[in-house]
Formats: sequence, structure tokens, C-alpha cells
Amino acid sequence: MLLRTFGWSFGVTVVGLVAALIFWGWEGFAIVAILSILEISLSFDNAVVNAGVLKKMNAFWQKIFLTIGILIAVFGMRLVFPVVIVAITAGVGPIEAVELALDEPDQYEQMVTDAHPSIAAFGGMFLLMIFLNFVFEEREHKWLPWLERPLSKLGKIDAAAVGVALAALLLTATTVAHKAYQHGGHYADKTDTVLLAGVAGVLTYLVVAGLSGYFEDRLEEEEEREHEAEEAAQRAGRQPSAVGVAGKAAFFLFLYLEVLDASFSFDGVIGAFAITNHIFWMALGLGIGAMYVRSLTVYLVREGTLDEYRYLEHGAHYAIGVLAVILLISIRWHINEVITGVSGVALIGLSFWSSVRANRADGAAGSSGGSEEKPAVPSGV
Repeated sequence: MLLRTFGWSFGVTVVGLVAALIFWGWEGFAIVAILSILEISLSFDNAVVNAGVLKKMNAFWQKIFLTIGILIAVFGMRLVFPVVIVAITAGVGPIEAVELALDEPDQYEQMVTDAHPSIAAFGGMFLLMIFLNFVFEEREHKWLPWLERPLSKLGKIDAAAVGVALAALLLTATTVAHKAYQHGGHYADKTDTVLLAGVAGVLTYLVVAGLSGYFEDRLEEEEEREHEAEEAAQRAGRQPSAVGVAGKAAFFLFLYLEVLDASFSFDGVIGAFAITNHIFWMALGLGIGAMYVRSLTVYLVREGTLDEYRYLEHGAHYAIGVLAVILLISIRWHINEVITGVSGVALIGLSFWSSVRANRADGAAGSSGGSEEKPAVPSGV
């Protein structure tokens, strides 16, 4: 099971590191390895959240996520995305941007750094919407009841998540964006840029998540009708089909996953410039890391880990909330990538530990036969 799920990741790692060693020597080998570890540490919460969406998709779309999806993740976000940023900010074509990255790496890095406020605003608001919609939803299991109970009540108000997100954007634009960090330690007023990019992030979430939810509901309705008509259809020599609806639902869930992955990758791409400005080293190292994130997502789905460890999704979404805040703060102040990675891993680790405790308590209660009333098990950390 482990080899079948992570086999491609292991193979890409070997090929990538060997290629780095052949073409760029030990320096390239070391930097590619470091970038791979950086991407994995920053994106573990991404894998957990992705698994929550991917488990709703069939085996075919899981394969699409691992094949076409990884091409988008590696070549789209880890290679093309930085080039597009430079092309837009410098007003040059993509070919000229690649030449700039190869011939003038310092200038290339400067342009990407100067574009960071808009990137952080877009990604931060998209991730903040994911976090808010999670904590505002009423759930059977509550990891931090003292916080999640009042938030779930607040979530009953229409468009509560949008209102809170826009308030956070307004606060960021008025307190942080007017003195946004630029290359070389300079600052510039990026209020308008941050507002525009932040609103675009919220709108992107609403469109993609809204379409995903709509077609997912259609799929569930179709599956119910299919179950009711199954016996009659078999007698008639045909099977009721929900392929069209399933295809649409899966497509928009796939699109949602790709936008989600893109938002998670912002901090990894920007953070990679603290290590190197060589675009091929970045693409190779971050691409290897992205492979492991994809494989880990599928592993979590196939093993049913999210169902077994009830608070794991909670920890991942709280990590998303922290990452969203860090992205917004980073518009003005540089946040070390170690803080981002450690905070996410710590929250997921705590949620895993809480899940283990809760499972043990449930097992102990079950073995007692329920003859005695047991005290409530605290779900929080």
C-alpha cells in the first residue's frame, strides 16, 4: 500500500536529485533537497484538507488529481507562476521573463518580491475563507468546544464568513498595506493593490467553492434516485447513470482542489526565494515536495485516516487560518518560513493526539459495556 501510493514520489525524488547532481553539482543537489523538505513541511495541512475533498471523488478522478493535477502543481505553480508574476509586473512577454530569470536572477527575484503584496492578499483571503467556512459550520465533533460552539452559532448568520473576511481585508489594507515591504528593505503604499487582490481572492473562493458545492449536491441527489431505481433498472436491462452529473461535480471539485493547492503554494514559492532564485532549482525542489503532498493526500483517503482521527481536519483548518494570517502580515513584515511550517505541523500534531485520546476513551467506554455513566471526554487539547 505504501509503495503503491508513494512509488511515483520516490521515483521522482531519485530522478530529480540525480538530475540536479549531474547538471548543477552538489550545490544544486543540496538546494533541491532543501526545497523539497521546505515544501513538504509547509504543505502537510494542504494534504489533510485536500483529502477531505478527494474522498468524495471516485478512483478515476483521484488518478486525474495525481497525474494532470500534479502537472498543474509542478509546472503551473512552481515554474510558470513566478514567470507570469515577472511578466505582468515588468510588462514583458513570458519568453523575456524566462530570459530575465536565467540571465538576471537578482532582478527577477526583485520583481517577484515586489509583487508579494498582491500574491499574499489573494492567497491569504482565499485561505481565510476556507478557514472561516469550516469553523462557522455546525459539526458533530468539536476539537475546541469553547471556541467552535460560539463560532458555529455565528455561522448561522447569512454571509457571516464573507463579512468577517472582508473586514479582515479592510483592516489589513488600512494598517499593513500602506507600508508594504519591497525588495531591498524599501516600503511602498500598496493599499489599492491589496484591496483589489484580496477581493479577487474572496470572489475566486465563492465561485469555485459555490460551483463545487452545487454540483456535489446534485450528485448526492442523483445517487439517491439511482439507489431507489436500481432494482427496476436491472430488470429493464439497463443501469441508471449519473455519469454526467458526477463528471461535473468531480470536475469542479478538482478545480477547487487546484485553486486550493495554488493558494497553499504561494508561501512555498515566495519562501523559496530566500534560498535560491534559480527557477529550475525551485521548480525541481518544490515539484518533488508537491509529489509527496499529492501522494499523502491519496494515502489519507485510502486509509480512511480522516474518519479514524476525528480532529485531524480541525487541526489542518486551524493551520490554514494561521497561514492566512501569516500571509496577510507578511505584506509588511517578513515571517520566517520555519514559523509557518512549524505552526502547521504543531496544530496537526495536537489534533492527531487529541483524536488518539478520544479513540482510546471511546474504546474504554465500549469495553465497559456502558453499565456505568462515564464522564464526558474533553475533545480539546
